[in-house]
Amino acid sequence: MKVGKKLGAGFLTAALAIGVIGCGNNETNTASPASTKTPASSEGEASTAPEKTPAKTEKVKITYSMWGSAEEGSVTQAVADKFNASQDRIEVKVVSIPWENYMTKLNTEATAGQLPDTGMMKEDGVIQWSSEGMLNDVSAMYEGSDSKPLDSLAYKYQGKTVAYAAANEVLLLYYNKDMFDKAKVAYPPSALDKAWTWDEFVDAAKKLTIDKNGKHPGEDGFNSKSIVQYGASVENLAWQLEAWVLSNGGGFYSEDGTEVRIGEDASVEAIQKVADLYLKDHVAPLSVGQTDDGIQRTIIAGTVAMATNGAWNVGTSLNTAKEKGLNYGVAVLPYMKDKVTLNTGGANVVFSQTKHPQEAMEWLKWYNSEENNWGLISSGIWMPTLEKWYKDETLTHKWVDNPNFPTYDEYKSAVVDYAQSSAARPASWFFTNHTTEFNTLLSSVLGDVWTGKTTAKDAIAKNLDALKAAHNGQN
Repeated sequence: MKVGKKLGAGFLTAALAIGVIGCGNNETNTASPASTKTPASSEGEASTAPEKTPAKTEKVKITYSMWGSAEEGSVTQAVADKFNASQDRIEVKVVSIPWENYMTKLNTEATAGQLPDTGMMKEDGVIQWSSEGMLNDVSAMYEGSDSKPLDSLAYKYQGKTVAYAAANEVLLLYYNKDMFDKAKVAYPPSALDKAWTWDEFVDAAKKLTIDKNGKHPGEDGFNSKSIVQYGASVENLAWQLEAWVLSNGGGFYSEDGTEVRIGEDASVEAIQKVADLYLKDHVAPLSVGQTDDGIQRTIIAGTVAMATNGAWNVGTSLNTAKEKGLNYGVAVLPYMKDKVTLNTGGANVVFSQTKHPQEAMEWLKWYNSEENNWGLISSGIWMPTLEKWYKDETLTHKWVDNPNFPTYDEYKSAVVDYAQSSAARPASWFFTNHTTEFNTLLSSVLGDVWTGKTTAKDAIAKNLDALKAAHNGQN
């Protein structure tokens, strides 16, 4: 998943424009307007009492903050105006703040007691603000609704839901079908119960890795310095690495997020296995875990047969590549010991300083609805959040029977079913604090691991105290 500005509610100018176009006149999930009609008399006769015009109740005015330019704010206000017109109780005003000043502005407003009622929040800021008492409990947001978001999309602090993700994203395995066909290797499984083990994944990657003389790793004469096609690439951005650590029985943190577990043998072993794809197995290109453009550098560039990354890539880059002839597929991730994928999504929150928490939640519930983000969902940038889109076959077909996606059966199995399975676990920023500090330090610590200058075990052991301090916000 792309984090911060790029994910959740943060695909701004183009994304919001798509969202406005996509929602059209569909009012399915809009708030019900309060009735202002007087009762009709029986039998259609005129009432003997004169009609009284009900007093017009002034709307509750709430503000919604977002990061972006004035133009982006205007696009979002157009969406809010649709909500404002749909009922007569709430009026939403959008306040746009430049990305580079967003958190500084919110911190200043928090100190002055002048925060907006509701707004966007980076994934890694939700638990921090919750720990400081700045966010409302939104557990009641979906009470009485026909569906609620998937449980894995709830940000939780001390057992309370303090935000829901505005969109869903999961980590997947993408692959080039033409490369697999040419090598006569079976496609990776789209069904979770048939997922490849890590060894099976590496074995397939070796068959798909070719040097300039047509040799594969393990064959006599293979030259790892002259590889023209790699079999695999595992994205090694710090937050995505957590999927493999969990899959191997380890973890970055304990389940409640209070303790650091990255120093455990299972955790460092998983990281080393990812590094060894390049260092020992010779099936992956060197990646130093610094840029989130893995699919562009691998599958779309035509240099790698299969690569891991987030579901958003379908809409942000693969659709265009597909139009240019890329024949790609999606599959579930391989696994080490346990089957694991991570899900994530940027948050919309209700600030604790608001005097109108119920109205703020009503707005967010409407704003986050699939109908109001349909352009983003149908293009493949976002996935729905509500359970019904994953469980109701009619809604799933509406979503997935779509030329922007791979075939229905493949995408439903590898993405829709996968996202609601036991394998789907929330990224750590859903439940613990200081993930930015931790992940930034971890990326630095692992730099020499990817190039083979040190091992994952030695690098993490040497920096374990610093990683624990980062988790405690002490760096």
